[in-house]
Amino acid sequence: MRKAARLFEIIQILRLAKEPVTAVRIAQSLGVAPRSIYRDIAALQAMQVPVQGGRGIGYVLRSGFDLPPLMFSIEETEAIVLALALLERTGDVALNQSAKRAGRKIAAAVPPPLRQALFANTLHAWGSVAPAPSGVELSAVRLAIREERKIELAYRDEQGRRTERTIWPIALIYYPETVNIVAWCELRRDLRHFRADRVENALEADAFFKGRGDELRRQWVSGWSAGQSF
Repeated sequence: MRKAARLFEIIQILRLAKEPVTAVRIAQSLGVAPRSIYRDIAALQAMQVPVQGGRGIGYVLRSGFDLPPLMFSIEETEAIVLALALLERTGDVALNQSAKRAGRKIAAAVPPPLRQALFANTLHAWGSVAPAPSGVELSAVRLAIREERKIELAYRDEQGRRTERTIWPIALIYYPETVNIVAWCELRRDLRHFRADRVENALEADAFFKGRGDELRRQWVSGWSAGQSF
């Protein structure tokens, strides 16, 4: 997690807390070392964010401090909450964790009546949960898509045949049972779908396809209307 995102998360944790929160608890929630939280708290205080407290006793956010409100109606907020719940059914562990953090931010920003409804678990997404793929981190794929970075795959197809591929990832499709990576395959010299649960190993390559992602996505989408199978 980048420092800017972590600072925002610390503010959200302190906003929701009913009592002082120690650096150790914050660190456990964000998956970092306590010393990082101590530095972050000092950075927030230097930016005039009213965080009070100290080591061993915990930290609180002085009342009256707030971030800009979310400009969503009740129905829009409930739609977002339900969409976040649906993310828990995917095998993307990082997205699942991000959804929970987003839910906390919404709960901290909405009016008290809706906040009570959110915490009362009035909206549910039911169904099976897809297992996380063991050979590839989906968060790393999403990062590669944003950076337009190539990925080297060890992939086993439906017949069990293993191949080594260098791919240009451009999109992810989340199905109930698995996730498909949409990518240009250098081996096949065409767009292909790769089931994440069939990836045995994945490494980011020291090579990029800068400026090519949008065109490849347009090509991929155009194949839908043409009935093309990838």
